[in-house]
Amino acid sequence: MASGDPMLTETLTYEVFFQNTTSSSPFPSSSSTALPSCTYNEDFKRYLLPAVYSLVFVLGLPLNFTVILLIWRTRKALTRSQIYMLNLAVADFLYVCSLPLLIFNYASHDYWPFGDLACRLVRFQFYGNLHGSIFFLTCISFQRYLGICHPMATWHKQGGRRLAWKVCIGVWLAVAILCVPTFQFASTGTQRNRTVCYDLSVPNRSRQYFPYGIALTCLGFLLPFLAVVMCYCFMARVLCRRQCGGPGEAGREQRDKAARMIIIVMLVFVISFLPFHITKTMYLMVRILPQAPCQVRNLFSVIYKSTRPFASMNSVLDPILFYFTQPKFRRSTRSFLLRMTTRRDKNSYV
Repeated sequence: MASGDPMLTETLTYEVFFQNTTSSSPFPSSSSTALPSCTYNEDFKRYLLPAVYSLVFVLGLPLNFTVILLIWRTRKALTRSQIYMLNLAVADFLYVCSLPLLIFNYASHDYWPFGDLACRLVRFQFYGNLHGSIFFLTCISFQRYLGICHPMATWHKQGGRRLAWKVCIGVWLAVAILCVPTFQFASTGTQRNRTVCYDLSVPNRSRQYFPYGIALTCLGFLLPFLAVVMCYCFMARVLCRRQCGGPGEAGREQRDKAARMIIIVMLVFVISFLPFHITKTMYLMVRILPQAPCQVRNLFSVIYKSTRPFASMNSVLDPILFYFTQPKFRRSTRSFLLRMTTRRDKNSYV
């Protein structure tokens, strides 16, 4: 997951230098404007981040592997929504596999012994997972919107699964293009004779990172989030008018399935994505303000880095979305658990 400017023991000395400023910038323009040296109290990261990441790893690894296995077993009859869900689970699974490195990093007071390339890959993996999840959830939401609000239309059904796979390839390419600058900004460095792994950028590149960070938030979160909200507003209006699926048991099941998806996807955005991007944007702005006092810098740093680990919770929430929106797999899971419980009870009487 994303980890920010490193904490070494209880504090962090953080000093930023602006370089190559221009007169058109709203910030003071000088070739070397130094910010005051601030001591950040970040001891909370040593406890919060390893605990949250360990929980996400323990739950997310088997859950996403199970989703991938269940979908792949029925690959010959996949729906478009299941194709998007499969890619979503793959993105989450790849991210969860990188968590042991970060757990060790934060439990060891931000010590990073794995090298510069591993540092850049882990940061790229985090942002790739984050924005890949957002894009695939947007695809799932848009696919459900078409089914709910335009059930009789045929234009969106042309292309079928092949079109869905092409969309997924496009999403992966878009994510790679958006996140590839991470390899340039994220890197290792030395703080107090200790190797650390910077997340956003090294401190003296704060101003260079700012426009990229804002663009990443706008393109990788804000636009998809607005699209999802619009889709769900239209879907909610249709569902409230009971125009979805027609009368009868089938209609009620379809409405219930759509309502569950709306609730779970919005929970993923509210819990994982929205707080992270709001606090990250505020932190990026304060990070480059020369006049911001150390107390303000420390406050926004703590707020941002406290919400950051919960962005990883989408790797646990996404499999829950799959479970509650796929009745066939939900029934098969219940059947499997029932068989296992029955077998265990029989063995206990032997």
